[in-house]
Amino acid sequence: MAASPFSATSTQTSPFSHSNSFSSFLGFKCRSRHSWPFFIRTSSTWHSRRSLSIIRSVASNQKQTLKDPPTQEVGTSLLYKFFLHTSHFDERVADGLDSFAPDSASIASSIKYHSEFTPLFSPGRFELPKAYLATAQSVQDMLIINWNATYDYYEKMNVKQAYYLSMEYLQGRALLNAIGNLELSGPYAEALRKLGHNLEDVASQEPDAALGNGGLGRLASCFLDSLATLNYPAWGYGLRYKYGLFKQLITKDGQEEVAENWLEMGNPWEIVRNDVSYPVKFYGKVIEGPDGKKEWIGGEDITAVAYDVPIPGYKTKTTINLRLWSTKLASEAFDLQAFNTGDHAKANKAQKDAEKICYVLYPGDESIEGKTLRLKQQYTLCSASLQDIIRRFERRSGGPVNWENFPEKVAVQMNDTHPTLCIPELIRILMDVKGLSWKEAWDITQRTVAYTNHTVLPEALEKWSLNLLKELLPRHVQIIEMIDEELIQTITSEYGVEDLDLLQQKLKQMRILDNVELPSSVLELLVKSEEKGPAVDTIEETETSNEGIKPSNKKDELDVEESETEEKVTFEPDLKPPEMVRMANLCVVGGRAVNGVAEIHSEIVKTDVFNDFYGLWPEKFQNKTNGVTPRRWIRFCNPDLSNIITKWTGTEDWVINTEKLAELRKFADNEDLQSEWREAKRRNKIKVVSFLKEKTGYLVSPDAMFDVQVKRIHEYKRQLLNIMGIVYRYKKMKEMSPDERKANFVPRVCIFGGKAFATYVQAKRIVKFITDVGATVNHDPDIGDLLKVVFVPDYNVSVAEVLIPGSELSQHISTAGMEASGTSNMKFAMNGCILIGTLDGANVEIREEVGEDNFFLFGARADEIAGLRKERAEGKFVPDPRFEEVKAYVRSGVFGPYNYEELMGSLEGNEGYGRADYFLVGKDFPSYIECQEKVDEAYRDQKKWTKMSILNTAGSYKFSSDRTIHEYARHIWMIDPIVIP
Repeated sequence: MAASPFSATSTQTSPFSHSNSFSSFLGFKCRSRHSWPFFIRTSSTWHSRRSLSIIRSVASNQKQTLKDPPTQEVGTSLLYKFFLHTSHFDERVADGLDSFAPDSASIASSIKYHSEFTPLFSPGRFELPKAYLATAQSVQDMLIINWNATYDYYEKMNVKQAYYLSMEYLQGRALLNAIGNLELSGPYAEALRKLGHNLEDVASQEPDAALGNGGLGRLASCFLDSLATLNYPAWGYGLRYKYGLFKQLITKDGQEEVAENWLEMGNPWEIVRNDVSYPVKFYGKVIEGPDGKKEWIGGEDITAVAYDVPIPGYKTKTTINLRLWSTKLASEAFDLQAFNTGDHAKANKAQKDAEKICYVLYPGDESIEGKTLRLKQQYTLCSASLQDIIRRFERRSGGPVNWENFPEKVAVQMNDTHPTLCIPELIRILMDVKGLSWKEAWDITQRTVAYTNHTVLPEALEKWSLNLLKELLPRHVQIIEMIDEELIQTITSEYGVEDLDLLQQKLKQMRILDNVELPSSVLELLVKSEEKGPAVDTIEETETSNEGIKPSNKKDELDVEESETEEKVTFEPDLKPPEMVRMANLCVVGGRAVNGVAEIHSEIVKTDVFNDFYGLWPEKFQNKTNGVTPRRWIRFCNPDLSNIITKWTGTEDWVINTEKLAELRKFADNEDLQSEWREAKRRNKIKVVSFLKEKTGYLVSPDAMFDVQVKRIHEYKRQLLNIMGIVYRYKKMKEMSPDERKANFVPRVCIFGGKAFATYVQAKRIVKFITDVGATVNHDPDIGDLLKVVFVPDYNVSVAEVLIPGSELSQHISTAGMEASGTSNMKFAMNGCILIGTLDGANVEIREEVGEDNFFLFGARADEIAGLRKERAEGKFVPDPRFEEVKAYVRSGVFGPYNYEELMGSLEGNEGYGRADYFLVGKDFPSYIECQEKVDEAYRDQKKWTKMSILNTAGSYKFSSDRTIHEYARHIWMIDPIVIP
């Protein structure tokens, strides 16, 4: 057994610390210490005689003198600390600490210990904020034991490990999730009752970690939960944002943004690793040595410091790690002389420049400063994470490193294009620091890295200015140029040079460098080909300079240039648009696998977004339909429904084997189940009523249907279609007598939530419109409880955990073909909420699983969208009179003095930026309101509605993130579960 890092004979450093032998990067040595006060390495041999004798001795306050420092065999100090917190430690541990389950009394003692001896508050009363932090620190004690055991075992077994890189992790609150996974919810609830508090009240003190915004970050967090639960060796990497995206306020002017304060009272779940830090470089220049080796020197250097967060699995010892990077400047770089002379701004500038990298998630990129900051964030994530991964690989190698084995031990998953710089960064480290050849580094990278695509929207496929990249990351641009040249050679070999028009088309679509002149080696090849073959009409002579290509008179043609020494061939760019780097193309070329996140999305990726690449490398493309963790999204957030599922399926195994949810199908008509199901839904609705009153001031009726659309505010997600449907409903109500309204309309509470990006003007107009409609409708005495419209401010995971269990209809109404997957649709279906939606993203598969009769479908299909837009551009679209009626009603001023001309105007015209109804709201409006009439009809028959609800939960079994992670592990990462003994 390996020795403890505290042992005098220790030969191996902790998996959470550095090795002093780690190679320097960029001329800096990795800061390193062999000791780490927060982690004590533990052993699975809990019941050793020596361990028990030490515990008994300490527990009885006897003096103990150890001849030798404690070894890893005895290294259970964190557990000693837990028992020292309590007055209830006894001979139960003689049966082995593995079998010990803390009771409420020992937990209460641990919480009291932390409230006194791990103080983050002044001494005084044990109020809720203090109770939360002490409780969280008590839970962390137990997590760290399993956390250390997990990575000790991974180190010992030298397993292949997956590393998930994401700019977002939308985690939600950790306390209830952690104690739920540890199966200690009951003891913790009882312990806090003894201390005068309610567990739910204590948990409500925890702020949501502001590390994500929408589905991308929530997916990453669900994946970490599943990886730990399924015992897969994995690690997450991200950035530790000080402020996150923003806190959303809803005022009379609509959405307002203020800085998040989630770290204001400290974060008890993280442990700063001051001994785990890496240098990250920007700017500078590249020099070439006599041996041809490149070196990146000069520029701006910062330090990335690790903060670790434990991620526990459900009913397992496995506890994996989320490592978040924070940025700072080394103290020696502080300009003390400038400070002492009074130039404080100059003295602090470098430090502030370093720190601001991790201030805000997705800083606005309208300015060059904003673009630079975003790029710095992405490179910091990639560089620090890869240095950390490589350091771990070198240490586990235990001797001379065989880099050929790197892909056999490491799998790197890029969650969207944000971590694309992993590809040139890994090549840079392997070539410039480790001394590998280009061929070796390129081969290793292509076998290590994989890419998940999350969008088909052209504007969301990341591109970066080549000039900005050259300035900020000059070495990486050189490597990207080499990859681009390699790709060009591959394309040319595949398609030949006989048909230059075809070759031009393929290069235009597939190159990584957009609007950039072809490399000289490729031009020479084309010239030779041209010399061998007959003249082609699309070749002509032009002049070029070092600054670019002089456009010819023919667009998209091959040009030939003559000089005194050689003949050159190049493709003419389109009016010389800016030179860009296509990050998605780089991901496809550099990765071993490319996956979409729903069946329809993956097909669009193959047939449209990356069709040319699919033709070249069909074996790379896969589908991995998203999923959500059933622990957080049913078991913990909806205990009433969970108890019913357990009762009727006869087992709790559904929490990790969701296939068992399908058992509910055979009871869907059972009146007893339906009665219990409705009662559980009503209890959840009453919680929503209380929540809405607290957050918005609006009082709604639990007898109304709860109709919910909560997601990022974006035109393609069509919150505008939803609210215009509500306006139509309201207008029709106003035209009827009270008796007619009651006869024709089911009472509804229409709930919205989501953030509009701060610079997305149209999305913010939609938020304003929704709140104005709500202010009018909710105060209309003619309407009363028949219709309410509520916008919930600052939507996040904790809000979702309240709204989703109480929802009855959920709207997933994006323009078909534009939503990659969606994951909130899965959460709603799991909780027995019926969906209204288009055939888009995961809606397609959800409808297949829950049954067509249990899903409200409307709208155009994905394969019709291009034709419908063409029809609009040709002026052939005829809007439905009901749609025109709604627009006129809005323009009449009934919803207040705000001028909605720009918003309504976006739905009109046949072409033009921000007009012509690009997202087909007007086209789908008739189908949508007719479908809503079917919803009303179905809801009136509560027996039928309840059966539909049950069948939604029963059919949601496929959409567990456990299933998704199994597929990633088997088909992309090639890793196996490792059960901690």
